[in-house]
Amino acid sequence: MSLNSAIPFLVLFHSCIIMVTLASDPDPVFDFCIPTTISKTTCKNSSLATVEDFVFPGIKHPGKFTETGFASIPVNVKVFPGLNTLGMSLARADFEVGGVNVPHFHPRATEVAYVLEGKIYSGFVDTKNKIFAKVIERGEVMVFPKGLVHFQMNVGDSRATILGSFDSENPGLVKIPSAVFGSEIKEELLEKAFGLSSEEIAKLRKKLTPH
Repeated sequence: MSLNSAIPFLVLFHSCIIMVTLASDPDPVFDFCIPTTISKTTCKNSSLATVEDFVFPGIKHPGKFTETGFASIPVNVKVFPGLNTLGMSLARADFEVGGVNVPHFHPRATEVAYVLEGKIYSGFVDTKNKIFAKVIERGEVMVFPKGLVHFQMNVGDSRATILGSFDSENPGLVKIPSAVFGSEIKEELLEKAFGLSSEEIAKLRKKLTPH
């Protein structure tokens, strides 16, 4: 896994001490680091690496579709060890007609989405609640800035496919509906926040709570 480096500085100014910390993902110090089966934080001997460590065949076909008509296959360091320390990952996303990738965000990465097939209504919302959205088609690209809520929907008359690229080996994923209603947030808070009845919240929780 990528390690964060932090360099502290002490600055003296008129008898005051100010602590400043700079943090970033360091550049790799090896050509590559294939994790060992014993520890994900140590690399196996580079002489034992093979080309198979750097090939992932798992996105040749769509994944399993959800009830929203959406299927996603993440290609991150958890499933593709060859990405370890390289600071990047991918995801294949497929949409049935009318399929929706619900509003979500990636806490650790910016995403660039490339449309392989179809027509996708795609967009994101910034921190001022301004929406940036349009229909993008085959061959077009859209970027979703790190940490901002974004979404997609197939508005064409056939299946659509997107390839997403991330600047993190493990971008993370927070789906807004399940994070809000599928968690253990107190019901009273949700009632006040969304103006919903306890019965409506119960229905949403039953639908969105992981089983």
